[in-house]
Amino acid sequence: MVVRVATVAFEGIEARPVDVQVQIANGNVVFTVVGLGDKAVAESRERVRAALNASGLALPAKRITVNLAPADLPKEGSHYDLPIALGIMAAIGAVPADALQNYTILGELALDGTVTAVAGVLPAAIAANARGHGLICPHDCGPEAAWASQDLDVLAPLSLIQLANHFKGTQVMARPRPAVRAQPGAQPDLRDIKGQESAKRTLEIAAAGGHNLLFNGPPGAGKSMLAARLPSILPPLGPSELLEVSLVHSVAGDLAGGALTDRRPFRAPHHSASAAALVGGGTRARPGEISLAHHGVLFLDELPEFQPQVLDSLRQPLETGEVAIARANHRIVYPARFQLVAAMNPCRCGHALDPGFACNRAPNARYIAQYQARLSGPLLDRIDLHVEVPAVAAADLMLPAPAEGSKEVCARVTAARNIQVARYAALGLPGVLTNAAAPSHVIEAVAEPDASGLALVREASERLHLSARGFHRVLKLARTIADLDGLEKVTSLHLAEALSYRIDTTRQLRAA
Repeated sequence: MVVRVATVAFEGIEARPVDVQVQIANGNVVFTVVGLGDKAVAESRERVRAALNASGLALPAKRITVNLAPADLPKEGSHYDLPIALGIMAAIGAVPADALQNYTILGELALDGTVTAVAGVLPAAIAANARGHGLICPHDCGPEAAWASQDLDVLAPLSLIQLANHFKGTQVMARPRPAVRAQPGAQPDLRDIKGQESAKRTLEIAAAGGHNLLFNGPPGAGKSMLAARLPSILPPLGPSELLEVSLVHSVAGDLAGGALTDRRPFRAPHHSASAAALVGGGTRARPGEISLAHHGVLFLDELPEFQPQVLDSLRQPLETGEVAIARANHRIVYPARFQLVAAMNPCRCGHALDPGFACNRAPNARYIAQYQARLSGPLLDRIDLHVEVPAVAAADLMLPAPAEGSKEVCARVTAARNIQVARYAALGLPGVLTNAAAPSHVIEAVAEPDASGLALVREASERLHLSARGFHRVLKLARTIADLDGLEKVTSLHLAEALSYRIDTTRQLRAA
């Protein structure tokens, strides 16, 4: 007799069905797990054996074979412990076999029989609901699974004994409730920034349209402070965005206590991060920082200090909004529609632009160009706003706090984003939520400049050596500025401001 239990295997944020087949037969006393499992799956034999013993059950002195089908699909992770244990319990009659037929099961077992948390419960719950199954998952992951559907039957046991008692009818488990992550203390506010009015303006534009932004200025000018206050002016995640973000964080195991939040992600990796840490990868092809920043912000401080190969690995995800991790035996695609915000010094010492400063190593212009040449032209071409952040004088720091803070700016940003969502929904593009994500042919139609604007763009394109990508990014930026002003048409004033944030990417290469 073969007992079958349903579980899942993860490919990116997708949960593929896996059939756990348990057979107990006469023969040599052996416990075998087959089906292309990794080291964690092979070690599940000892965890299952110890957990059953702790629960008062002993493995029969027979040949136990567990097959994870389909056998050609790689199986990774410790979440196969619970389905294997329940399959064995059903085979020896400890739980009714038919009670497990309509459940998808996942969870890791401790040696004392308790069920511990695993990653990927939310996509597993969504897949179970699509198959018409209920879900059995660890107790700590129950609030996460409850978000999948109000009608989904969720069992979140603390231990194997509790689950067995539930099936026997001696103990009833209540359905877990969806949990919302408690908001931390007050976020950093733009009111903390004194001076830097032009930098605040560009931060507002970047937030309104989801544009990439680069701050360039001397040390202590407030670049990192400005970037840290970007989340305070971003609108909360919409329902579809919340689901996509939560799926990625669930697979990565970042949903503490199964609680979700509508705050946009803000990721700030150190400049020593590797390409695999940034774009994803490793032996299990985990999501990287750019996927964990999906529908949020990726902040790269000290941008030229990152390895050039690591920075260039961002070029494709910045265009496509997703990253494909290809390995010899599988290919995984993670979403990566993030907003890049970066900060850098003009040179290694950071003072080359200070009045009266003369570098001893080289002329200032050449020294600046050599340092900034660590950033490739194609990467800079994908950044919409290049902003010079000057040093703040002590006299400015002694002034009173500005009257306008993050609350007022967030109201304008939210209004501009609502305009964009309605615009692209009317054009049959509900997945496009910001101007930065709009396709090129669409942005040409919705941001068509007038005659004076066309003349301005034509002249500036020759002076700034605008590429085709740069031309469309200028239109997207001008469209966002017009949305902030509440105007339907893009005028030459909007284009002029958008062009003022572009740089000639070939200039620094010629200077170096």
